[in-house]
Amino acid sequence: MNSVALHAPRFVLGDLLLTRLTRHRATVALVTGGAAVIGLSAQIAVPIPGSPVPVTGQTLAVLLIAAGLGPWRGTAACVAYVVAGLAGVPWFAGGAAGFPGATFGYLLGMVAAGAVVGELARRGADRTPWRVVPTMVLGNAIVYLFGATWLAVSLHLGAATTIRVGVLPFLLGDAVKVAIAAGLLPAAWRFLRRCR
Repeated sequence: MNSVALHAPRFVLGDLLLTRLTRHRATVALVTGGAAVIGLSAQIAVPIPGSPVPVTGQTLAVLLIAAGLGPWRGTAACVAYVVAGLAGVPWFAGGAAGFPGATFGYLLGMVAAGAVVGELARRGADRTPWRVVPTMVLGNAIVYLFGATWLAVSLHLGAATTIRVGVLPFLLGDAVKVAIAAGLLPAAWRFLRRCR
């Protein structure tokens, strides 16, 4: 792959790793590794008083994994994380496993956000901070949409209460995560271009 190809959209960071390993093994390694990173990041969990949803590192990991691995591998990593957690791997927030009840919608939202962010990254949305920011904001909005909707239905909450306990406590933390992603992703591209 030449330097011109690195600048063209349709590639994500994970594609560069595939040139060094066989495609199948690399895909399995990237998806499994992505799921593990999401699981580890979920262990960074801070309870929010009055909310059944803790602040975790999951969203940042999901969005970075999706941008780095693209729409198919990134989504597969998110699905693998959710399915393994439902099956009993204790890597949901705080070491939980099994069906998470009221917070399940956030997991579904992470899968959906992974697909969208991965596709946008494939089109070049992870190359500059000014492209990363709206991409990550959209990813977070998708997580909120699924998560808050499930939360409202499962706990019979009104719209105002749902926003108060399921969205507002996380906005500041997610803004910090967006800023981190806006720094990390373009920096990773610059580093890999220099190494080639």
